[in-house]
Amino acid sequence: MHRAPQMTLPRGSKYLQCTWEKAYQDHRKKVRDAQPLVDTHALLCLRHLPLNIKKLKLEEERLFVIDRDNYLLLEKVSCIMRTRGQTDNRNDYTHRRGNREQELHREQRKNKIILGRITNSEPLYQARKWQEDWARTEKFQDTLMKYHGRQQTCKGKRN
Repeated sequence: MHRAPQMTLPRGSKYLQCTWEKAYQDHRKKVRDAQPLVDTHALLCLRHLPLNIKKLKLEEERLFVIDRDNYLLLEKVSCIMRTRGQTDNRNDYTHRRGNREQELHREQRKNKIILGRITNSEPLYQARKWQEDWARTEKFQDTLMKYHGRQQTCKGKRN
């Protein structure tokens, strides 16, 4: 079963074959001369963007704090080296417990004064007036229920 090699473009006529070949050559030329559509060039460097003054200032302040801390640490280390590394175990802290107790007593006195004001003040809500109002409301409801019951019996309905 050998087959003869077939051409990629069928040749029905010389004119048709020539037209196809010309179109194919034009296509190949366009593919060869095509330019990329994606821009892969580097971005333009804008001069005002890279210089962030606030960021530089914060960095400078941070470095200043680091230098100051390093200097203090160096002073402490040099002091330890000069004094042969003795420990400083003196405690100069004075207890201020008496001051705290005085402040606590002052707050307790203030709280007692406030409690006395609260207990001696007259209530804003009048419970007796509420009870009288509720009794009047219940009386009104009873009257309505009696009337409602009479009305139903007049119509012939059962209670």
